[in-house]
Amino acid sequence: MIWTIIIGGIAGWLAGKIMRGDGYGIIIDIILGVVGGWLGGWIFGKLGLHIGSSLIGSLVVALIGSIILIWLVRLIKK
Repeated sequence: MIWTIIIGGIAGWLAGKIMRGDGYGIIIDIILGVVGGWLGGWIFGKLGLHIGSSLIGSLVVALIGSIILIWLVRLIKK
């Protein structure tokens, strides 16, 4: 649980930096990172890709999921 929050926080922060914008704040970044990690895991699972077993793999999956989630949130906000 703690690792999920830490990895989600890092992934959310990185996704915010990659997506360039005003950001949502650290709490929302952590939430987006955790939800993005779940989303990334689901997407990678559906594609048959399983790279999330290591710390770096989990971070990459969460980062990609967070980027997709931020993109969707921004798309909906417009």
